[in-house]
Amino acid sequence: MSVTLADIEAAAARIKGHAVETPLIESPALNDRLGRRVLIKPETLQRVGAFKFRGAYNRLAQLDADQRKAGVVAFSSGNHAQGVALAAKLLGIPALIVMPADAPVVKVEATRGYGAEVRLYDRLTEDRVAIAAQIAAQRGSVVVPAFDDLDIIAGQGTVGLELVTQAKALGVTFDVVVSPVGGGGLMAGVATAVKALSPKTALVGVEPAGFDDTLRSLQAGSRQTLTPTTRSLCDALESPAPGELTFPILQQTLADIAVVSDAEVAHAMRYAFSTLKLVTEPGGSVGLAALLAGKVKTWGDGTTGLVLSGGNVDPALFAEILAGD
Repeated sequence: MSVTLADIEAAAARIKGHAVETPLIESPALNDRLGRRVLIKPETLQRVGAFKFRGAYNRLAQLDADQRKAGVVAFSSGNHAQGVALAAKLLGIPALIVMPADAPVVKVEATRGYGAEVRLYDRLTEDRVAIAAQIAAQRGSVVVPAFDDLDIIAGQGTVGLELVTQAKALGVTFDVVVSPVGGGGLMAGVATAVKALSPKTALVGVEPAGFDDTLRSLQAGSRQTLTPTTRSLCDALESPAPGELTFPILQQTLADIAVVSDAEVAHAMRYAFSTLKLVTEPGGSVGLAALLAGKVKTWGDGTTGLVLSGGNVDPALFAEILAGD
């Protein structure tokens, strides 16, 4: 089972008029610094401040009347939570989101603000998957996975569809497209669309140090599960393993994986704010971090598509990062 370009095009039709078609933007300062042309896809400007709304709306819009009445359950540290909560609100569907108690307050409050019920859990002692499954069984609700779902992947793939289509309108063909990788839903969708429309374009995923499960899985030739001993600044990318559905797609499409440190991510966030005039969250900044750190190889003349996947950063954390060196 996989996702096709036709699935992504169908998702694009479904979300049209509901999701924002985010623009491609370009910074001469960034181009000069990197010595390559970069066209940025700022999903920071998407509804809920992240790409996650795309997949959530595509999934929920296909529920039948009985499923909509019973509602949905999701588990997420923040952006998927908000995406499901808003999509459910727009479609008139009850939603309950299982969120870690240490999730950024801004994300928890936003999720509640969209009308969803929130169930907090301790990520060190409780299993969010089991909690969601138990609630869904009690209520007859549909569980909406964060990334390992074909409709979610297809919805996220609309980022790649727009990216290539918008670039072609500018007369540009990408040599490489760079995007964050957590569980792999965004990268799998983007890669599927990009490879279908521009087969010679290389795809590079970026992971945070300590959570490079996709890199290790690609090196091993099978899905590897990490047991992290520390936290990452990139809370949105702390997946212990790539998805069962996403990993085969990534195996077939990725040219490389870059790994970035918290310090490199913090630098990228400061650069995005000061130079690009964009607010980015840590997980959404890893692609920019990899480029600024010289960790993305050049293919062709180096024309690069960059996905900034989200901008939901806790204000106190953002202030601390901006004040850093």
